[in-house]
Amino acid sequence: MAHDAQEAARRRLAAITEDAPVDSVPARLARDAALLGRLLTATGHHRAEADDVSHVTLDDIGAALSLFDGLRHQLDRLESQVVMEARRRGMDWRQIAGHQGLNSSQAASQRHQRLTTRLEEIRQGVR
Repeated sequence: MAHDAQEAARRRLAAITEDAPVDSVPARLARDAALLGRLLTATGHHRAEADDVSHVTLDDIGAALSLFDGLRHQLDRLESQVVMEARRRGMDWRQIAGHQGLNSSQAASQRHQRLTTRLEEIRQGVR
């Protein structure tokens, strides 16, 4: 998806999710992603000013690392739910592939199947 189309999608989604409950999956994802973004900004700042490396501690970095598995799991669940909703509303795999930046309907279908399998393995405690 082109940069302008991504920005338009972000604005459209922000408008429909601004009233989402504070503890909803999208709200938690946004909060955790914002925290990681601030850490990335802070660590990038430290490379520029090497004399003040105490601002971001190892505990801060460890806390950030602990967020990734949960973020991946929640993003996988959310992506799977959005794809299922797209299919329920009549989108074909070719259209879904186009929105996901994939080259074929087969790639989109296979991606969704991998997500579904991974989520089921997590649910069953295999992963």
